[in-house]
Amino acid sequence: MFSNKLLFKISAILLFLVAAFSYAFMLDDPKKPDESRFTAVTLTRPGELDEPNTFEVLSDGRVLISERKGAIKLFDPLTKLVKTIATLPVNTKYTSATGKVTEAEEGLMGLTVDPDFNKNHFIYTFYAPLTEKKWKLTRWKFENDALVAGSEKVLLEFATQREVCCHTGGGMTWDAKHDLYLTVGNNTASLLSASTDENPGKESRDDQRGTANTNSLLGKILRIHPEANGTYSIPAGNLFPKGTPQTRPEIYTMGHRNPWRPSIDSKTGWLYWGDIGPDATDDTEQSPRGYDELNQARKPGFFGWPYFVGPNAAVPVFNYVDGELGEKKDPLKPINKSVNNTGLKELPPVAPAFIYYPYAVSAEFPLVGSGSRSSVGGPIYHRADRPLAKRPWPAYYEGKWLATDLARGWIMAIGMKANGDYKDMEQVVPAYHPIEPIDIKFGPDGDLYVLEYGSVWFGKSDNAKLVRIEYNAGNRKPTVMAATNVQGGTIPLKITLSSAGTSDADGDALKYSWKVTTTGTPAKLYPTANPAITLTKAGVYMATLTVTDAKGASNSKSVKIIAGNEAPAVNVDLSGNRSFYFNDKPLGYNVTVTDKEDGSLVAGTIPAAQVSMSVNYTSEGFDYVQVAQEQSSVDASTQFAVAKALMASSDCKNCHSVKDVNIAPSFTDIANKYKGNDTEIERLAHAIHGGTGGRWNKPIAMPAHPAISIADAHTIVNYIMNVSNNNINTMPVKGAFTPKAVADDNNNGSYIIRAAYTDKGNKNIPKQTSTSTIILHNPTVIAATAPIIKNAFVKVNNLDGSTNIIGRQNGYVAFKQIDLTGIKQVQLSGYATALENNPGGTIEVHIDSPTGALLGKGQFEQTAIKPKTQNWVKTPLAETVGMHDIYFVFKNDKAKAIDPLVIFNSVKFEE
Repeated sequence: MFSNKLLFKISAILLFLVAAFSYAFMLDDPKKPDESRFTAVTLTRPGELDEPNTFEVLSDGRVLISERKGAIKLFDPLTKLVKTIATLPVNTKYTSATGKVTEAEEGLMGLTVDPDFNKNHFIYTFYAPLTEKKWKLTRWKFENDALVAGSEKVLLEFATQREVCCHTGGGMTWDAKHDLYLTVGNNTASLLSASTDENPGKESRDDQRGTANTNSLLGKILRIHPEANGTYSIPAGNLFPKGTPQTRPEIYTMGHRNPWRPSIDSKTGWLYWGDIGPDATDDTEQSPRGYDELNQARKPGFFGWPYFVGPNAAVPVFNYVDGELGEKKDPLKPINKSVNNTGLKELPPVAPAFIYYPYAVSAEFPLVGSGSRSSVGGPIYHRADRPLAKRPWPAYYEGKWLATDLARGWIMAIGMKANGDYKDMEQVVPAYHPIEPIDIKFGPDGDLYVLEYGSVWFGKSDNAKLVRIEYNAGNRKPTVMAATNVQGGTIPLKITLSSAGTSDADGDALKYSWKVTTTGTPAKLYPTANPAITLTKAGVYMATLTVTDAKGASNSKSVKIIAGNEAPAVNVDLSGNRSFYFNDKPLGYNVTVTDKEDGSLVAGTIPAAQVSMSVNYTSEGFDYVQVAQEQSSVDASTQFAVAKALMASSDCKNCHSVKDVNIAPSFTDIANKYKGNDTEIERLAHAIHGGTGGRWNKPIAMPAHPAISIADAHTIVNYIMNVSNNNINTMPVKGAFTPKAVADDNNNGSYIIRAAYTDKGNKNIPKQTSTSTIILHNPTVIAATAPIIKNAFVKVNNLDGSTNIIGRQNGYVAFKQIDLTGIKQVQLSGYATALENNPGGTIEVHIDSPTGALLGKGQFEQTAIKPKTQNWVKTPLAETVGMHDIYFVFKNDKAKAIDPLVIFNSVKFEE
């Protein structure tokens, strides 16, 4: 018999094994967490940060932040304040051969804390000193919220050139052995062709002198071991053993252009980082197109630049002496023959890129999107790295790489196979849209911290900030929606406050409380969900709805009310259909505006010149919601809401401002240079879409934006050309326009008809803006886009990629609120084949319900095989006017209930 002590040990072992197995199973097949469990919390206030670039979270929750201009700042989570603890004298400029002084990517570029910080209080900085052309990696002692005077120790320094821009690196991280990794940029001019200029005096344009030079620290990721006395030793296992002639033993990986934020996988010891690639838009004989890379190094290696990029696409060595195109290197045995090379000629074999993507849509990694790119990198998540975390992220992310891109503003969770190869990716918290995320890492509390550089390059951005993304595994705060039935009006103002749309992800009972405030009047409380109130004093009111769940968690949202000035009423009357446009058929319109205080357009008390009327064609995929959101400001009265919405959904703000100097010319400067020049204006639209080398002596080229159609690019250019134009009206308030086929577009887009008026206000009461927007869609509608699908299913045809609806008996698809005025017939595209077991049938057209009035029907007979061309069935409709829900109902009384009757693709509405 076993003793009690032995039984206790066996039980403990069994419990441990069960727990370990359960945890392993959880990691193998964890459930994806609902996005509502993540909350992005902004920690810093607008204007507190000025070009932030790296940060570290201390064990007590305080955060050290470095800024390019030399400041080191400290965020205190208790006071919620940011203070400057030190300012290093750093260089932030470069001076060209002509003497022109320009902002560079130099400055204070990196900061990290020692793994034993709680014992030794060491922090490390990587910066360009003001008076010396070099980079310095130094160590400081940080105590009592300050750098200790005289404590700086220089671990490592090396020369830099300051004649041309760019690329500095500056990211740092640590491994389990407390070895320090430092990324170093190539410090070389950005060229669309190979950066291999060997002309005398052009060394700063030759990456072979640094990045591909085994005897240089430029374009490398270094690995050193800091020692207690302020020096460093070389860990075993770097790329070149210590003492190897013509090499630097600090090099761990080489062949980088601008490596940014490195991280170490604590389980494997592998290194991960982002690397920013060259700017070439297209593949040419001179150079392949540029790619950014998110890389993985399982061991030291050479990652190709300047001879290879992306999918190891070879970059021919361009001979800048005679202008001829040179050789392509052998990736298995690359040779550096440059006259500027001081290292080994034969380089290690080229390691493959892990993830790579161009300006255009990536065929291999389509989720990364398109347009500007600036890969950053990020951490590998392991729960065990933070055993005391208060809010650990869920097991779903275990072992995944959370990487970000500064220009595209996404965070991807990159999954890997058991052997470490790429498996998949998906966007993390897609509702969170960081503004140029430049550093990202987990803190000891378990939260993911994101540092947002902000929208102005080489300048202070009010939207630069530090954000903490918290995961809530327990009770979630309610999601609050607050609205009013009117946005304001004359007094006494009777108004209904609405909480419609408020919800709780956990299904808890909710308690509602409204607080209405205005200056000079005591606040009033209303403890109901949708109170009706009366405001008797003119002024601006803030109505704040606070919703509390049964467990005490609360959330709030506010809405502004303007009492004492009634919002204008704006309407656009159309002479034709209000749902669809028909090319080459004129459409009349008439704008009406009335305002209680200002009068009306028809009476002449509101001048037509003060009413904005515009018609814009937008390509397929345009987000109409963004135009509606423009109504929140007086600026909605301008005619450029569509252009602004297009730019807001792209990366324009990364480089351009309306008036201020950024890394690209201001819109005002562009307008002043090109206005009236139709040839250049046409070129600008194509430059936005396809990219360009630039004509403004700026350090970067205009990237391609293939997701922006030429038609939408013309809309943006029209705004730029009129950015300083104070005339808000582009079209008469009464007239007609004729839709036309748009060149360089698939013509599946829409026309946005929009009228807006901002009233004059009422004494001290603010102005109010009202808009009227009509969206006319292409008359051909894909059936699978219907918001209602019943007893039918969506299927993608693997042969042609089309998306279809497969309908069963009495199944249907329905579209909401379609204007049938003037619609005489529809054409239905579909087919039924014996090969796919479709018995065929009828598609009936009903309005307002699946059993509502029958307007017409189309018959689909079974065929042997799919028709070679699109099969359209003309279906005349009974005359109907006005807006209706329209149902397409599948019928075949002889078929079985489960039979897939017809494969339905699209419907074309015709006058």
